Amino acid sequence: MKWSIEKRIYLAAGIALAVLIVNALVSFAATRGLLTSQASVAHTNQVIAQLEDLLDVSRIITGKLTLEIRPVDILKIAEAALETVRPAAEAKSIYIDLHVAAHGTFVSGDANRLQQVFWNLLSNAVKFTPKDGRITVDVQRIASHIELAIRDTGAGIAAGFLPFVFDRFSQANSSSERRHGGLRLGLAIVRHLVELHGGTVRAESAGEAQGSTFTVALPVRAVLDDVQTSVPPGASLAYDALLEDPGLLGGLRVLVVDDEAETREVLSVMLRQRSAEVVTAASASEAFPHIEQWRPSVIVSDIGMPEEDGYAFIQRVRALADARGGRIPAVALTAFARSQDRMRALMAGFQMHVPKPVEAAELVMVIASLAQRPARDDSSQDVPHGSDLQCTPRPISTASEAK
Repeated sequence: MKWSIEKRIYLAAGIALAVLIVNALVSFAATRGLLTSQASVAHTNQVIAQLEDLLDVSRIITGKLTLEIRPVDILKIAEAALETVRPAAEAKSIYIDLHVAAHGTFVSGDANRLQQVFWNLLSNAVKFTPKDGRITVDVQRIASHIELAIRDTGAGIAAGFLPFVFDRFSQANSSSERRHGGLRLGLAIVRHLVELHGGTVRAESAGEAQGSTFTVALPVRAVLDDVQTSVPPGASLAYDALLEDPGLLGGLRVLVVDDEAETREVLSVMLRQRSAEVVTAASASEAFPHIEQWRPSVIVSDIGMPEEDGYAFIQRVRALADARGGRIPAVALTAFARSQDRMRALMAGFQMHVPKPVEAAELVMVIASLAQRPARDDSSQDVPHGSDLQCTPRPISTASEAK
């Protein structure tokens, strides 16, 4: 059924009014001691939560749901959501286990809305997991994304219902819904919020009574442009002078290679603000022609790209003759942050390995440093991480000198 704009507006206004009325009634009852039993308080809170879900759905339908985007540590958001549902889990003797295997868990997002996503998924896990069950939360890096998977030993999902689990008002078992309560709106809201953040959410289950897994994947934030960079004692004045210089990267050509559009845009804007010339490419194949035709001073490349990854890309660059750009310095700006990932990047031909998210100041210093020396023949020799560099003011080579 298609809704006209007028009907959507009336729906949103009606739901908003209902929320205001219920909140006013709750306040009135509370001040006069009318909410005396725990059951009545719980039921009232449930009604309010359902109305708030309806209000969110109305915002989605009318296109009025907005986000306040800023750098967010997804691990802290998940931990806060865990603490919120922990009392309900303890009441059912459900054990919750958190596993973190990720370095740098920052994304661009709305902290309140992301916490709503994880609270909703965790609440569902607690709701449908029986007494003495188990819920496991895994946070890990997968290529250029952070994945948070919530696994439970609960009721599971029938195979025929899995494709519809995120649809509004859908329900696999009406008796279960009556027993647990709810309007089946939470997962629809979850999907919409995750997609607004440029991510994906999926549900998996081996069947009824086999538990389920809900996995949220969000793109890693490439640059922390509003985090204060730490500097060595006694070096702050020189460091600040460098960072405040809008012409710090003047004369340099920087080729940015990343399959994430947001990352390309953020890096491009940040580098151009320091007077660098920037060309971006969404893949290794798209980037390669720029090596010979445009001849960048420095290459900034992601590792986990589809079709041809960053390792294969830089190896192809290093196979070129010097006159064709084979010795252009390169930095791997990547979500692969383990020590073995760093060594593999250096051995492949990168001069620097910088894990995402990187502070903007650090990346600027790394690029400025790389532009002052050609790629070394022994690319496997270890190079200090960008944060270990001792950068002092000195002239920066032009693009022609970097060739």
